Amino acid sequence: MSEYYRVCGLDDVPEGGMLASEVEDYEIVLIKADGKVYALEDRCSHEDFPLCLGNVEGKKITCAKHGAEFDIETGGVLKAPALVPVKTYPVKVEDGEVFVELD
Repeated sequence: MSEYYRVCGLDDVPEGGMLASEVEDYEIVLIKADGKVYALEDRCSHEDFPLCLGNVEGKKITCAKHGAEFDIETGGVLKAPALVPVKTYPVKVEDGEVFVELD
């Protein structure tokens, strides 16, 4: 059964930046773009490398290891060498706090 877990305060995620966190044994990276927070599994699907070590530009994140790019909204691959999307998680913000739905 899915449940929302508090990750951090909204102000802890910088606009145009990211914040890595571990919640209930899930390693996730939060990214804020255009005032909205997105949550992805903090793992490049190409070589199991932390995405939080990469770069965010607009609504894409680039893995620092081999340059694979992913859409932060869908997790879809934008650029190889990755071929498999990364997992995304639903996010809600309430009273200035960020919550992520984990299953």
